[in-house]
Amino acid sequence: MRRAVQWLLLSGLLLCLPFAQARDQQVDTLAVVSVAQLPAEARDTLQLIERGGPFPYARDGIEFKNRERILPAQPRGYYHEYTVPTPGMKHRGARRIVCGNLPECYYSADHYRSFRRIQE
Repeated sequence: MRRAVQWLLLSGLLLCLPFAQARDQQVDTLAVVSVAQLPAEARDTLQLIERGGPFPYARDGIEFKNRERILPAQPRGYYHEYTVPTPGMKHRGARRIVCGNLPECYYSADHYRSFRRIQE
């Protein structure tokens, strides 16, 4: 019985390995976007981040937990998120910038489904 449980645990771990490897490869291959290629609102948000605010939304600067594990793994509290306004929207919209230690920042146009590393 004990061997059967050990075998089940080991086989379960082996089944998870390809998913972990795929996630790690995804982090290594994040697309890059230059500051000049960002929407004007994202460039404005980057300037606010560099100045330390003030930010237009109460949730700007809160911890981004990286639950999707798309960004490189870092300790808790490393990443912070900021809203990129979307013209014509009456709410925050889906666009965000997530930053670690400056200048490490990422742009998401689709509310964290994908990210592109912002390159100066």
